[in-house]
Amino acid sequence: MRKKIIAGNWKMNVKPSETAALVKAIAEATRQYPDVEVVCCTPAIDVPAAVAAAAGTHVGVGTENCHWKESGAYTGEISTGMIVDSGAKYVIVGHSERRQYFGETDETVNLRARAAIAAGLTAIVCIGETLEEREAGRLNEVIERQMNVGLKDIAAADCAKLVIAYEPVWAIGTGKTATPDQAQEVHALIRATLARLVGAETAETVRIQYGGSMKPGNAAELLAKKDIDGGLIGGAALKADSFAGIIEAAQAAK
Repeated sequence: MRKKIIAGNWKMNVKPSETAALVKAIAEATRQYPDVEVVCCTPAIDVPAAVAAAAGTHVGVGTENCHWKESGAYTGEISTGMIVDSGAKYVIVGHSERRQYFGETDETVNLRARAAIAAGLTAIVCIGETLEEREAGRLNEVIERQMNVGLKDIAAADCAKLVIAYEPVWAIGTGKTATPDQAQEVHALIRATLARLVGAETAETVRIQYGGSMKPGNAAELLAKKDIDGGLIGGAALKADSFAGIIEAAQAAK
């Protein structure tokens, strides 16, 4: 059985001085849900405070991006070696906002994901279609392209360190949410595509998160679906009680 994973993506929120309090509040609010993997992916500047606050708890810490080179003249970037040295264990790769605002491509997603996995980090690889692509009937084409390119040369043996996050771009930060059936349909497509890429047996072990405005009010219905193994949470991850509500739903759906 795949262990549910709920990861908070803090985005460009929470100052370093506020980080410890939020992580500790999340740890306290979710400690009674041992069957759920709980992760806080924070801005890079918050990571040291988050790692210190999470020490001795069940909460894992990750970053929101990484570079594929170990070092060099890449101003503003962070390497996987830096992330590992900081004590973080996870990294989000290819979020739609990175694609939209910072020129991320399927090819650079692949480079970052492979570098993260090679460094021993768990790569949360984001994929998803825009509203225009969905309405044009291109959903399958977009998802399969993002996976074919984004997961190129990631072997079955690497998949223990791989999480896929399906984030319909039209549902991020808009308050809109795919219906549970819509989400399940795409998650099933993702798993079928994984089966083609790494084999059916391995595909059944890879966790696929839903990342489109999951909240305490809709989490249980989404997480009850066969191929939805967790959530990549934005705004609801910035308050311990709302984040805990989603994790409670994940625990019940295990």
